[in-house]
This record gives sequence, structure tokens and C-alpha cells, in this order.
Amino acid sequence: MPHELTRRRFLSLSTAAAATSLLPRHSLAAEPWPLRLSTSSIHYSKLPIEQTCQRISALGFQAIDIWSAYTGCPHLDDVLTRLGPDGLKDLLAKHNLKLFAFSVYVGGYRKYAELLGKSGGGLAIQGASAPVKPAELKTRMKTFLDSLKPDLELAEKHNSFLAIENHGSSLLDSPDSFKAFTDLNTHPRLGIALAPYHLQAIKAPVEQVIAICGKQLLFFYAWQLADATNQLPGIGPTDFTPWLSALAKINYAGYVNPFMHGELPPDPMSAALTQSRDYLKTTHAKTM
Repeated sequence: MPHELTRRRFLSLSTAAAATSLLPRHSLAAEPWPLRLSTSSIHYSKLPIEQTCQRISALGFQAIDIWSAYTGCPHLDDVLTRLGPDGLKDLLAKHNLKLFAFSVYVGGYRKYAELLGKSGGGLAIQGASAPVKPAELKTRMKTFLDSLKPDLELAEKHNSFLAIENHGSSLLDSPDSFKAFTDLNTHPRLGIALAPYHLQAIKAPVEQVIAICGKQLLFFYAWQLADATNQLPGIGPTDFTPWLSALAKINYAGYVNPFMHGELPPDPMSAALTQSRDYLKTTHAKTM
């Protein structure tokens, strides 16, 4: 997430940059784009949040996306009413997990804003409004963005960010709608959670939309249009190489989040996520 440089840090970086500029160009090797992986707690919605964190950590994921009550997932409300921010921080530290996001499709950001801030701050993900005719797109997008001002004031207060997910039959859906969003959005705490599943459903080019999002891309679902575990990378038919390359080109700073709808029993779910994790790591190594 964005952060401010202290004056001393800025001066040290400036000095280092000046010194580096004197070196031969061929000696400056660019660092490859790093792959950082998270996954969503809803994959284990029948387990308590403690066991969910334990499993996600054991699979080698670095961060977690905690879900509110979509399809009855209990995790975020349990954290809100039982663990609280200190309990959540202790739980994540125990399992060496970072908090990437709260998915608040049910309940909305305002319900969980204080919890997110006191847990260290992070990203809240929610949906957009209803679809519109193309001629009304820019006007309605501006209206929608303006409607988020109270949420963004909360995000500033609680050191958090808000990401809007694209969905079928919603305001944020087509490549044109992503362009309208990114052109009109000027708030540094607002961005996009990109779900390729829904882009594939309308045959929209995922790599093009990633490029449109640019620095406003805050969350990426590694999620393809298919059934059951075929939604996951490395199991379904989609080649994720172009998507990872597109993420590298915009220097995406968040986590790549393997995702599917439809829960399996815990052990088969872990096996499927393991396959996805290994596929993404292998693909990333080849791509970079």
C-alpha cells in the first residue's frame, strides 16, 4: 500500500539514485516482478476462522482475504463479534499471515471499517451498482463514484482502501466501463478488484482490462470461467501466462488470489489450492 517517505529516507534514496546513474547501463539488472499469493477464507467457510487461517498458512499463502456472510460464510462476523482487532492480529501473527482484504459483499464496508482499521488497515471489496446503457455510462459512473465519498472518508479515517469488483450485469463490467472508472476516479484510496471470470463471460480481453486498470488495480482474482475446481488456475483450461505478464507490466503491487465459488470439503479444497499455487509459481518463474 502507498506510504510516505521520511525526509531522511528520501535523501538516502536520492543519493543512491544519483550514484547508480553513474554506473554502466548494462550493470543495472531490473528486479523481476514478484508473485505474492493470497487466498479467500470462503473456501473453508465450514471451518472456524482459526482452522481456516491454519490451513491457508500451511499451504504457503502469504495473506488472506476474509469474507463476510456471502453464502453464509461466518468468518468476518465472527472476527467482529468474538475476536476483535487484537484477536485477529494475534491469529494472523500466529500463522504468519498478512491481512490482504475484507470481502464485504454482504454487510458493506461501513459495518467493518473500524475493525479493518484497528486490525492494521487494508482493503475492503464490494460490488458496483446496476448496469446502464452505453450512452449513460460516464454520467452514471460519476454518480456512482460520488456516492462512495462517505465510504472513502471512512477509509481515510481507518487507514484502508476500497476496491470495486466487476460483475456480470453491473455498472463495472465491460472494458469501456473500466475506462470510465479509471478516467473519473481521482481518489487515492479507491480502486478495482478484478475478476477475470466475469470478463471471460462477456468475451472481454483480460490483459487489456488489466492495462486499463493500471495502478488502480488493487486486487486480482486468479479465477477463470469454468465449473467446480476448473475455476482455479492450473486446473481449468485457461493459460494464466498472459495475465501474469499483464500484471507484471503494470507492476501490480497486491497479491494474486486463487479463487472459486462452490466449496469442497477441506482436504479436497486444500489439494486443489495446492495445485493452483504450484501452477502459478511455475508459470510466474517461466514468465519472468
